[in-house]
Amino acid sequence: MEVLIVLIPVSMILVGIGAALFIWAVNNNQFEQLDKHGFDIFEEDSGDQS
Repeated sequence: MEVLIVLIPVSMILVGIGAALFIWAVNNNQFEQLDKHGFDIFEEDSGDQS
C-alpha cells in the first residue's frame, strides 16, 4: 500500500502533462484540416514523373 503514496502523485503529474500538451496542440491549431492529408493521394503531382 505504500506504493500508492508514490503512484498517485506520479499519475496526477502525467495526467497534467498530457492535458497541458493537449491544450497546447489545440491552441496551436494542430487539429485543423485533419482530412486534408487523406485527400492528398487524389491530387496530381507537379513533380517530374516518367
